[in-house]
Amino acid sequence: MKKTVLILLVLSLIAVSNAQASDNKFMMPIAAAMAANDAPTRLGDTVKFYFGNQPTPKVIKKLGSDTTSQKTNAFAKSNEKACNWVFLSDMLSLQRRAKELGANAVVNIVSNYDHVENSSETEFECHVGAIMAGVAFKADFVTIADQ
Repeated sequence: MKKTVLILLVLSLIAVSNAQASDNKFMMPIAAAMAANDAPTRLGDTVKFYFGNQPTPKVIKKLGSDTTSQKTNAFAKSNEKACNWVFLSDMLSLQRRAKELGANAVVNIVSNYDHVENSSETEFECHVGAIMAGVAFKADFVTIADQ
């Protein structure tokens, strides 16, 4: 009897664990994320960001490409709050890499969750589970002409 109860308990825990490991995809507005969490101040204006096929000033030199894949704690946070936090983490990562390469712009920024590209000028892809949220980007680092 004790063995049966123990087996049922273990199976129940496995079922709950699998249910909590959900992965929900959300398309979130870039403009809202760029305005949240003090992003304008934290990102500054030394590196410009261009999403999807947004027009850019003339590219003088391409310095490289890279990807990001950040996660954040989503527990007890709204999807919007969790996604905006992890978006900012990714943007700060892109900014750091741009500065390392001597770039003044990051262009062709596309969502790249699980290496599946999703290009948009207005939205980014965010995946939220029971306890974690994640955003991934792929982008090019360039020097653009002054405007």
